[in-house]
Parts: sequence; structure tokens; C-alpha cells
Amino acid sequence: MKSLLSQGAVVAVALLLWGQAAPGAEFPEFTRLVEQNSAAVVSINATGKPRAGKPEFFPPIPEDSPFYEYFKRFFEDPPGAAPKGRRPASMGSGFVISADGYILTNSHVVEDMEQITVGLSDRRELTAKVIGTDPRSDLALLKVEADRLPTVRIGDATRLKVGQWVLAIGSPFGFEYTATQGIISALGRSLPSDNYVPFIQTDVAVNPGNSGGPLFNLDGEVIGINSQIYTRTGGYQGVSFAIPIDVAMDVVDQLKTQGKVARGWLGVLIQEVTPELAKSFGLDKPRGALVGQVMENSPAQKAGVQVGDIIVAFDGLPVNRSSELPPLVGRIRPGNKANLAVFRNGSQQDLPVTIEELPEEAQQVAAAKPLANRLRVTVKEPSGERGKEVQGVEVSAVDEEGPAADAGIRPGDIIISLNNEAVSGVSQFDALVKKLPAGKPLPVLIQRGEGRLFLALTIPEEK
Repeated sequence: MKSLLSQGAVVAVALLLWGQAAPGAEFPEFTRLVEQNSAAVVSINATGKPRAGKPEFFPPIPEDSPFYEYFKRFFEDPPGAAPKGRRPASMGSGFVISADGYILTNSHVVEDMEQITVGLSDRRELTAKVIGTDPRSDLALLKVEADRLPTVRIGDATRLKVGQWVLAIGSPFGFEYTATQGIISALGRSLPSDNYVPFIQTDVAVNPGNSGGPLFNLDGEVIGINSQIYTRTGGYQGVSFAIPIDVAMDVVDQLKTQGKVARGWLGVLIQEVTPELAKSFGLDKPRGALVGQVMENSPAQKAGVQVGDIIVAFDGLPVNRSSELPPLVGRIRPGNKANLAVFRNGSQQDLPVTIEELPEEAQQVAAAKPLANRLRVTVKEPSGERGKEVQGVEVSAVDEEGPAADAGIRPGDIIISLNNEAVSGVSQFDALVKKLPAGKPLPVLIQRGEGRLFLALTIPEEK
């Protein structure tokens, strides 16, 4: 018993000493980081033109109607909206990137604003002008007339790792120079409305007013720009997103030199490779970006990319998920060459491609979302304009318990190819269906609306 007590006492002392040492060893000291960098962080207040006139959503109610005045009051001054005649306002954060007054922030902070005021750490307020904005990356470059301003140090976002400590400084809800800390939760996140930004996900507390503020590493270098939060309440809920600083500085360089941002364009519509689709194409595991459509006269078409190709690498960098491809393509300057590694017919091949500029109104390189006789479908020849635009068969009915329904095929879809064989008509489609192998996933290319998608279809084996 005495021996056990002695061992227990030793363990207790060791745990106590470890507990006393752990805070200093495990948790970083942020005070010096804040002291050295907060002076380069600014607050931004912007105002727009006075609100006037009848809003576009005012219902078409006759002026002699007894309900006209009621709806007029409600729609012209809806609850929570700025009253008519009051200027819309926006607030955010930013940081100084050069001593002569260039400031980086989010595009949505200054978008459609008429007057922009920047608050400096020494209590000065300066009027800023917009050098340029890039809504696709949600970045804006501002300029104030000043010199010898304190600046941030630019870091390297390509060296980040999940789990690293990070610090944000900004003006949440207008509370200037607020510092919050956390870790990097994930890298290369793709958000639905931002295909060209591989976001840094963190658990740093970010709220309205933090937008455009810097995200620092422990060396005091800016590695991101706080941009968005995932929330159901309007406030912080543990998930925030920052734009990598390398993406931002490329945008800054283009805005300074040419006043706009030119992005690379490949000209394909892509989708995620699911485990079922990987099996159907003979791929070793789910990876890459599956090409569902190649735009006419696009760089991809000129390079020989085909529907059904799986892009597994771009310009020497692996593509593990379809969401990784758009940022890689977008960062290539138009006119430059790149190499596509595609998986086709069981083997990988390289295709050199010359990247062109992303058209303003063109369909972008985007991740298409997968949609929810032996196939248990009824098909017909496509009618009207659809019959002229696309070759295949149109699905008119789907049995809810058949393999086609399990694959996600719906009435109105046009089946373009089946098991990598083009479908030219109903009779030929029936012949293809009869010879399909059972018990393994098979690729089916469909057109739904304006887009094309691959689905994995499995015909059950007969018992």
C-alpha cells in the first residue's frame, strides 16, 4: 500500500507540473502580435446614395384601390429597411498593404457606395477612392491620400496547415480593433457562389464588421482576408471563411496595373466523381473532375477534351475534388499554356491547352451538382427545339423502383450516352439497354435543362 501511495504521489506531482507548464507551452501569446500589427488595420464606413422612389417590388395595385395606401406604406418603407431619403450604409474592416495608402478590403463592403471613410489607428479619418473591385473574389482595392502609413507583412498561404493558430483583427459590429483567435479548420473550401476562391475555413469569431479584415499567422503575417461566415442567426456560429492572401495579392496586382481582373477559362462543365462513377469509369478511386459538357470553341474543345474525361491533374497539380479545378484554372493568366492530365478509356493521357480569358457572361468552369425493358424507363424521340439541339432520347416516364430512378434519372432528361456509347434514337437505345452488363455501375450521360451530367446506373443481376 505504501508503494502504491508513493507512485500515486509522483504521478500527481507530475500532472500538476505539466498542468502548470502546459498553458505556456501549448497556447500562443497573442499580445505582442496585436501590438505590432493593429496599427495597420483600419475600419471602413461607407454610405450610398439616398434611397428614393418606389421600389421595384411594389405590387401592381391600382391607385384607387382601398388597399393602395396600406401597401404603399409597407413596401416603400418595409420593416428593417432604411426609410426613404436615408442613405444606405455599410461597415467593415481593411488593412494597409503599402505605406502610400493602398488598402485591401472586401468588395461587398464598398459595393454601390458613394462615400467611403477609412478610420486609422491614430484616430484620423480619410476619404478613400476605389481603385478597383473584383466581385468574383469579393475583393476591393482602396486608396487614401497619405504617406508613411504602418503596413502589414504579407505571408504565404500555400504553406498553411490545418490546426495552425490564427488571429483576426477587425471591427465587428463597429467595435474597432477587436482581436479574436482560433485555428485553421480546413483548407481549399469551395462555396456555392465563389468557384474561384479556395477559402480558408477557421473557427475564429468573425461577425458583421469583420469583413475585409486581416487574418494573421503567429509570425504576424497576413495569410487571409476574413470574408464570410456560415450562420443561421446572422452572427458567428463557429465557422468562418477567409480569402487566401496569395489570391488577394494577385487580384491587387491586376487591379493596379489594368483596372480589372482577367481569369483563365477552360470551358467545361464538371461534376464530382462519386464512388459509383469511379467504378463505372474504371478509376481506381473517386478523384478528379468529371467532364459533363465541353463548351463550343472553348480552350478545352481545342485541346481535345471529351465528354466523359476525368481531369485528374492541372498544370502539374493533382485534382482530387472537382471544386479544386476552377481556382487552378482561374489563376492562369489568359494566353498561357497549361497541361491537362485526363483519365480516358482506362488510361491517363496529357493534353496541352492554351488558357483563354473567362468571358463576362459565359458559363464558367463550375462544379455541376449531381442530381437526385431493364432500366424501367419510357423514352421517346426529343421533340421541338430540343430535338434539333441535342441527340439522344427523352425520358417520358420513370419507374420509382427501377435502376434508372435509383441512378437519379428523371422525366424530361435526355439520355445522350449509355455506358460510353452515344444514343442516336429509341430503337438503338433499346438495343444498347439489352446488352448492358448487370451488377456493376455504368456511366450514363444525360442533359437536364442547359447542363449535362453523368450518373452511375447499376442494373441488378437476375436472380
